[in-house]
Amino acid sequence: MVPEHDEVDRIVSAWVAQRPDLDFSPLEVLSRVDRLSRHLDRARREAFHRSDLEPWEWDVLSALRRAGEPYRLSPKQLLQQTLVSSGTMTNRIDRLVERGLVVRAADPGDGRGVLVTLTEEGRNRVDAAITRLVDAEAELLGQLSRADRERLAGLLRKLSLGFDA
Repeated sequence: MVPEHDEVDRIVSAWVAQRPDLDFSPLEVLSRVDRLSRHLDRARREAFHRSDLEPWEWDVLSALRRAGEPYRLSPKQLLQQTLVSSGTMTNRIDRLVERGLVVRAADPGDGRGVLVTLTEEGRNRVDAAITRLVDAEAELLGQLSRADRERLAGLLRKLSLGFDA
């Protein structure tokens, strides 16, 4: 049986007693988001660790995998998807090449351009990681029905869109 009150309820209750003049409803929402974020971060790190990947490696490899066959993107496209600087991306690509998870080759459509392609080993790692990640995240949401998950996803999307604009 799930308790009716969580740690955030206890914290907010204590604050209401000390500062009844404030509206603590934002704390009730965002403190829970923060706590859940910590659980999610641990679950993700574990899923990536079990696939012998660092979180930054996951970002690059998953972008390539989501691109579909032939699992190839330009460094500029990778930058757009991972939101890091070009210097950081160059370093990341170099390290992934060293690990044999991607290859870098000249772009046949643009002699000056470069394309980064996922290797079979990179694909195996990212596929294992996404399977572990989805399983771990499903476990974190296990107490919610599908309808609750959809409602929560919709509310979070609504909130997120305000930041993404």
